[in-house]
Amino acid sequence: MSAFLQQLPALLGVVIGALGSYLAVVRGDHARFRREQAARWDERRLTVYAEWAQALKKTVSVDYRVAAHLGNDPHPHPLSPRDAEPLLAEAQLARDPYGEKLIMLGSPAVVEKAQEWVVTVMAMERFLREERQDPGTWRTLLDRQRDGRDGYYAAVREDLALPPGHSGRLPLPEEA
Repeated sequence: MSAFLQQLPALLGVVIGALGSYLAVVRGDHARFRREQAARWDERRLTVYAEWAQALKKTVSVDYRVAAHLGNDPHPHPLSPRDAEPLLAEAQLARDPYGEKLIMLGSPAVVEKAQEWVVTVMAMERFLREERQDPGTWRTLLDRQRDGRDGYYAAVREDLALPPGHSGRLPLPEEA
């Protein structure tokens, strides 16, 4: 019995060491799983953010062309409002599912900036549906749309912990 008692501390040390190793491995695996899961969600959110922005940009591109037809924008490829109708409808239909994904997966700050941007684009569309010829008002709407896009991208970068990026603003011919 005394030999057993002499080896008991060593045996307890082995058991405690094995238990500690097990707990360290489990804890490490759990932390790795959380990091991988967070990375997957970041990838999904980035995809949704980019898809929604691209879908909205299709509408903006058509708007520029219609504004050029009305004499409000220097876009080199004017498009009549009538010819633009199916393109705008298609862009809207494509944008809606991305908007739902954005609401579901996006951070509140990104969704708020997305709403600000899309409201400005809707104001641009309303301006064009009225077939107004007012380059000054169009320029104001265009600047608001660009600010909305900048705000959206800044919120996306902040949400995904990305470094600041380029605004993407190109000088318009009148500004050059």
